[in-house]
Amino acid sequence: MAKHRKPSTASRPVRNVLVASALTAGAVAIPAAPAFAAPVEIPGIGTFEVPDQILSQLPPMPQVPALPGPAAPQSSAAQVAVQAAESKVGAPYVYGAAGPSAFDCSGLMKWAYQQAGIELPRTSYDQAAAGVPVSQADLKPGDVVSFYGGSHSGMYVGNGNVVHASTESQPVKIAPLSSMPFDGARRYA
Repeated sequence: MAKHRKPSTASRPVRNVLVASALTAGAVAIPAAPAFAAPVEIPGIGTFEVPDQILSQLPPMPQVPALPGPAAPQSSAAQVAVQAAESKVGAPYVYGAAGPSAFDCSGLMKWAYQQAGIELPRTSYDQAAAGVPVSQADLKPGDVVSFYGGSHSGMYVGNGNVVHASTESQPVKIAPLSSMPFDGARRYA
């Protein structure tokens, strides 16, 4: 095995003096400046602290105008009622029921409009007499349509269709407006 020589302890003080002298000379040679920094934000990347000395040498950052965010979708009471009624497609028909899990025809109309903050009369005959009259040619989604002389209610949902709770053993469903005898329509929103 080879023997290693232990370094001389006499050279350590000389080396320490040289390092200390170099540090002192460097500290004297470089003027001390206060270390000020400013935050610089780069959109999509982050915020960085940049020393003022460097920041003053950079060209100005271009200002990008803020883009407007997406507009919040606006839902009318009629749209809310249509969405509520359509969400109950498949729910069972139960005479006298007004939701939230089972419905008769006028109970479905009343419940759907309650979701939009509007109170409708409870029976199909009263629903056919309240609200604002609308002709069949001017129907809009959300209009309450009366059939069979006012004894049945449904909600127009567009494209010639209504959602309604028709009868025992039939769940809430969407059907063509033309599948029942039209009696009139009322607008509540």
